Amino acid sequence: MTAVPDLKPTGDAKPASPDVPAGANGVLTIDLDALVANWRKLEKTAVPAECAGVIKADAYGCGTGPVAAALAAAGCKTFFVATLSEAKAARAALPEQAALYVLNGFFQNSGEDYAKYNCRPVIGDLNELAEWDVFCRRTSWSGGAAIHIDTGMNRLGLTIAAAQSIIPRINAGDHGITLVMSHLVSAEQLNNPINARQLAAFRSIASEFAGVPASLANSSGIFLGAPFQFDLVRPGAALYGVNPTPEADNPMQGVVDLRARIVQVREVERGDTVGYGGTWTARRPTRIAIISAGYADGYFRAASSNDGTRGANVIIAGKRCPIAGRVSMDLIAADITDLPPKTVRRGQFATLLGDGITVDELAHHFGTIGYEVLTSLGPRYARVYKGGPAAAPSETPQPAAPAP
Repeated sequence: MTAVPDLKPTGDAKPASPDVPAGANGVLTIDLDALVANWRKLEKTAVPAECAGVIKADAYGCGTGPVAAALAAAGCKTFFVATLSEAKAARAALPEQAALYVLNGFFQNSGEDYAKYNCRPVIGDLNELAEWDVFCRRTSWSGGAAIHIDTGMNRLGLTIAAAQSIIPRINAGDHGITLVMSHLVSAEQLNNPINARQLAAFRSIASEFAGVPASLANSSGIFLGAPFQFDLVRPGAALYGVNPTPEADNPMQGVVDLRARIVQVREVERGDTVGYGGTWTARRPTRIAIISAGYADGYFRAASSNDGTRGANVIIAGKRCPIAGRVSMDLIAADITDLPPKTVRRGQFATLLGDGITVDELAHHFGTIGYEVLTSLGPRYARVYKGGPAAAPSETPQPAAPAP
């Protein structure tokens, strides 16, 4: 293989925007206005239920602080994270009055942190509830908590029988329970009979918690209709552009754009191979663009191509170009032979996500779901935020925080 001579600056190695460092190999752009538009659409779909925002896993890889602030400014009043460490990051960006729930529950001796960050545990075990009670009695803390009831996931949550055992106490008052909730197993499948079974089970048990708001629907559950929406809906992935209705067109706007720098353009002779294992063979004289991203950056090796299977595409100079060979830790090769000569030069950017390549398309090539695509985006990208309540400050590039 012979590298194309590149002996002088081309003028094409400019940053993606004035705020992106000249040496940035990749740029992850989060459109906070699109995020807010998605939340408003979900809110409207769920009326009269309240629409919360799930911002766990560093807001699905998009950045807890900027996402939380943008949603709060748009009117979102209730938020969900997975862990106490995530709650700490979220609380720093949220108004004090915003309700903040921690999905993974309460651990003994963690009560002081719940009080410090003014957040609420989602309790799914009778031992947890007893430990929470001890803390609240000892400190007179009245910050609230949720009860999680398992209706079929068999993951977290009280059994129906355990939930029924605490109803007399809850209904006696002075309990501090601010929400009763469950989680849908197959909400993205409109006709899955599990949905109806879970709805019936949850409606029955939730109705016994007198005066306590109820929540069942996640992103996809919102689109199952009003019976699933109860008092509060909890969208997560849909906020960030993942399709909550995979059996139909995506009603959500794309939020994430990912570009990576082209570090070299090469000529490959017919019959030469590209990448580890020599699994992709050039069937003609070929031009290859080498892109500075790989599976260490969350661009999965499963998107590779070989002589028998096409992999994912990237967009270069406005055109889709197929990946050539295996995705490696730090680099991707793309076949740019069909682009006009001299269109592609070192220093330009290739689009890996955005401009028509959706999160769900990448997930298909990665052999996974859009959730994993977003939460896997690595820390080596410069981050740029567009829009939101403080557009100018938030557009300063930030190192991507690793997903918890």
